[in-house]
Amino acid sequence: MKKIATLLFTIMLLTACSETTTNDYKFSGESENWEAEYLYKGTEKWGEKDERKTYSNEDSYEFVLKYKGSIEELSSLQKLEYSYETISSGEKSIEEFAVPPSTLTFSSRSSSEGGAKVSEDEVIKVNVKWDDFEESFELHNNK
Repeated sequence: MKKIATLLFTIMLLTACSETTTNDYKFSGESENWEAEYLYKGTEKWGEKDERKTYSNEDSYEFVLKYKGSIEELSSLQKLEYSYETISSGEKSIEEFAVPPSTLTFSSRSSSEGGAKVSEDEVIKVNVKWDDFEESFELHNNK
């Protein structure tokens, strides 16, 4: 019985010493021909182990780019390049088409542990090149 009481006390103590913060942000923006969203979910955990402060984080994101016109307008599309940059990271995608694309939406996803987190007030820069055209715009958090 004494071991059970000690175990319960230890669990309560660890629970009281840990704190978890969840971040769930939706950044969006648009240009003349494109609109984009950056959906970010992150979890930060603070705690204590062996009388030392601990910290860990996990996050995931999805970047979605959508052409605002019709699929027929993209029928001659041969190459699409798009990129985005946060303060701490970025990504660039290049797609080449032998046949016309069958969608107006292009996306990418990723997740990490211990990586750099995205803050709620960041401005995410987006650049889109398609054939001989190019547009840049910013994504802002929809608080």
